[in-house]
Amino acid sequence: MLVMFGKVLRLASKCCNRLVSKTVAYVPNVPAQCVTSPADVTMAMVKSMASLRQMHRDGKHIRKLKCKKLGPLDGNPFLKGVVLKTMVKKPKKPNSANRKCVRVKMSTGKEATAYIPGEGHNLQEHSIVLVRGGRVQDLPGVKLKCVRGKYDLAHVQKK
Repeated sequence: MLVMFGKVLRLASKCCNRLVSKTVAYVPNVPAQCVTSPADVTMAMVKSMASLRQMHRDGKHIRKLKCKKLGPLDGNPFLKGVVLKTMVKKPKKPNSANRKCVRVKMSTGKEATAYIPGEGHNLQEHSIVLVRGGRVQDLPGVKLKCVRGKYDLAHVQKK
């Protein structure tokens, strides 16, 4: 039999012809009508302290440091690179305009595909470019952009 006194839930049972009352859990926002069986009480029970055996078995609870995902530039804001080849990539489904990209070998030794922003470019094989982070939404796998007006990549031409 479950009895509610204020907000403390007590489990009353008959043992040896006398009523034994035991505090089961403190249930803050559960009305007495919702609690009908001991199973409901166990669902609302507050997490108890770990036993000595559990603490010995599990050891110290040290919060693991979340390592930052660095991305293609390894945490650098910009990297210098050499163009290996220029290419035209097709975007994902609703878009249709071809995107001008280059395959770049960066100073760290990594190779990646970089997008060339703006209209028109003067890049060819062995050109030197400065690459920054920033993905192109409709090109899967392209997470770098070339910086216009630095090294061999000219500014966008005025019309």
